[in-house]
Amino acid sequence: MTADEVPIVVDSLGTACPIPVIDLAKAVERAPAGTLLELLSDDEGAKVDIPVWCRMKRHEYLGREDRARGWAFLVRVVPR
Repeated sequence: MTADEVPIVVDSLGTACPIPVIDLAKAVERAPAGTLLELLSDDEGAKVDIPVWCRMKRHEYLGREDRARGWAFLVRVVPR
């Protein structure tokens, strides 16, 4: 991620599995390759589900940041 790059925020706060992954998948479908997405989630399962989904779908998982409420998962969309 570059310093001037602004991610598209996908807000899944307050939802439970599997909704954060579904929300991320929908956002990926709408986004062109190279887009940076920031998924917000407070579902404990997302800490495992999001990196695994990215590996399965071959999108670039850039990491997780702790937030006051849950986490922000950074994902780069790769060409399909």
